[in-house]
Amino acid sequence: MTYFNVPEEALGQVDAGMADCVIGAVSDVALVIDSHGVIVDQAFGSEDLARELEGDWRGRKWSETVMASSRAAVGELLRDVKTQCGTTTKWRQVFHATRQGEAIPVRYAVVPLRGSDRVLAVGRDQQAVAVLQEQLVEAQQALERDYWRLRQMETRYRLLFQTASEAVLIVDAGTQKVVESNPAAVQLLGQRGRAVLGQIFPFGFDEIGTQAVQGLLAAVRSAGRAEEVRATLGGAGGEFLVSAALLRQENVTLYLVRLVSVGAGTVAPLPDATMKLLKVMELAPDGVVVTGTDGRVVSANAAFLDLVQLASEEQVRGQPLDRWLGRPGVDMNVLLANLRQHGTVRLFATVLRGEYGSGTDVEVSAVAVRSGDRPGFGFVIRNVRRRIVAEAPSGSRELPRSVEQLTELVGRVPLKELVRESTDLIERLCIEAALDLTGDNRASAAELLGLSRQSLYVKLRRYGISDLTSEDEG
Repeated sequence: MTYFNVPEEALGQVDAGMADCVIGAVSDVALVIDSHGVIVDQAFGSEDLARELEGDWRGRKWSETVMASSRAAVGELLRDVKTQCGTTTKWRQVFHATRQGEAIPVRYAVVPLRGSDRVLAVGRDQQAVAVLQEQLVEAQQALERDYWRLRQMETRYRLLFQTASEAVLIVDAGTQKVVESNPAAVQLLGQRGRAVLGQIFPFGFDEIGTQAVQGLLAAVRSAGRAEEVRATLGGAGGEFLVSAALLRQENVTLYLVRLVSVGAGTVAPLPDATMKLLKVMELAPDGVVVTGTDGRVVSANAAFLDLVQLASEEQVRGQPLDRWLGRPGVDMNVLLANLRQHGTVRLFATVLRGEYGSGTDVEVSAVAVRSGDRPGFGFVIRNVRRRIVAEAPSGSRELPRSVEQLTELVGRVPLKELVRESTDLIERLCIEAALDLTGDNRASAAELLGLSRQSLYVKLRRYGISDLTSEDEG
């Protein structure tokens, strides 16, 4: 700390009032303390701080106003001011306790008062600084957690990448140079002393295979996805299925290229009939979805993507199907339970919700596929909105004509409304039966039903069972 060169000339005659104003402007807490450590006078920079620090400390020892852990710091401040020959002490932080038991940090320095055995303790409120320090510590801890989480993910990725039996390459999409490869790829492609890293991909294939792989990379670059291709390595290296996917790392686009041997029997070619069936399912106008046994989407066709208002299959893959289908946690549970028990579900009526809030009435047929290493479920989802609109007269709601139709409404219509419609259905059927028994004699039908003729006419008009004339109503 530096001082004025000539304070008497620079400051002039500073009286007590002026000193009070200066001290109040530069400090949050100011205490005048006598030689016994007792507070003679005090000043606070704000009324809020004065209330928090429990008000009047005059007549109390300074050490009694701080928490027990800070009393040693107060004693050091008072000792330092006596031994430093009239100079200001170093700043030390102490803690005052509020009525609620909270600690308020205040940073003090002690100044001797000339011509007196008293000293002036000037304090600065450190609550804002403490909050910032706490936020900084929390941010540092969060960064540490994220850092170690990323390190663990990278370790798992490296372990999987290095131990995979399939050849995997990471290729720069701009230069098509190999930037990373696993040991299987090095063993497969690094023949005759050729290094794999830095090579322009594709390499090592015959002419036809090279063209096929180049076409694959171009299709993936433009469309984001492409069907895998067959390619043969030169020098009787065998035939492989080559697939690729796009990755983005910071501002760099990469290809993840995978080579799977066909000759080893890892992947068997599908029959033409099966390939045609898969193509039909992919292009079908109804939504087709394949899920795992947990109900998460494995694959979906373009029609389903249109129904849920999404652009690519990657956006739905791995997501639970009940994110869009039916009521969350209800309809999907019913479907999965029936599939596990019976193997098939037919014409299950529910609602499909789009990503942007639109709803569509659909019918779901599903089947359980238990064969193979990876069992799952297949769903065919048909949009029936047009059918419902065509069947229902405009401006009116036709009552269901059978109990089967009523049960199909469970989950789509509230129970109260279902009960009301069931009552109306039974009442209408009884009236029609009474009219059939009496040969359309309304008076006899009313007597048979235990109704007055007027009540029967009201119900006939309500249900639109037959045309009524004024003479009938009379």
